[in-house]
Amino acid sequence: MKLCRYSIEGTTTIGVVQGERVIPVHALLPDAPRTIRELLAAGPAPLQAMGLALSKATGGHPLSAVRLEAPIPDAQKYMAIGMNYQAHVEEAAAAGISAPRNQLWFNKQVSCITGPYDAVRKPRVSQKMDYEAELGVVIGRRCRYVNEADARGVVGGYFVANDLTARDWQFASPTYTLGKSFDTHGPIGPWITTADEIDDPHALQMRLWVNGELRQHAITKMIHSIWQQIHHLSQVMTLEPGDLIATGTGAGVGIGQGKFLQPGDVVKVEIEQLGHIENTVVADDAEAYHA
Repeated sequence: MKLCRYSIEGTTTIGVVQGERVIPVHALLPDAPRTIRELLAAGPAPLQAMGLALSKATGGHPLSAVRLEAPIPDAQKYMAIGMNYQAHVEEAAAAGISAPRNQLWFNKQVSCITGPYDAVRKPRVSQKMDYEAELGVVIGRRCRYVNEADARGVVGGYFVANDLTARDWQFASPTYTLGKSFDTHGPIGPWITTADEIDDPHALQMRLWVNGELRQHAITKMIHSIWQQIHHLSQVMTLEPGDLIATGTGAGVGIGQGKFLQPGDVVKVEIEQLGHIENTVVADDAEAYHA
């Protein structure tokens, strides 16, 4: 099932994408929660009921007539792992950046989250805005101290992410948080594909283009698997439904090629079975942004 958040005629709600149409969740389950995070927290019963109703559903809206929004704009956490693809480790080593001995974690402040087709802003204070195609994971069940063998069971679904990064800010601090958390630098979507639809999240084709030029192409085979990541994080913190995890990027990032994003650039990230997001880089006009 593809769970989306969308706007049409001034109203924003959640729905299910079926082919080229969007069916409102309330049409499938009148008493359904109002957000995807709450829907995941409610457990499997509402999703199962919606799945049964979906086979008989009619109406809805053409996908082309709605504006897709960030599916989970109200996440409590957005965690991300660095240096988790061997090819990316190797290109970083060539740039003089040593590989971490353990899982390398940082947080993206949740205020960076934006929609799958929204504009993203090049900061006025950064000259090195970079892209990172990533497979995103959303937690579906409240959990702590999760064994690797049980980690699949706490995943609610998957999404496409671009871990946009201000490299000059990233490397100006011992922690990555500031360089990873500029406003609009967390586009996610286009929807949440529920975990039952993805047999192996470690075998998906992932690509990123800038202005039509293919910059990144990788299979989502990671150094630390999603199950290892969840196990590791859950030793530290309780993971909640709707928490987001970005699982790392492959080779071909801008810093490795000396190619940084500029206003007017269009960045598209596509992951097999999950769809794509596409964002145009714009100048950071603070007056317009805060109007």
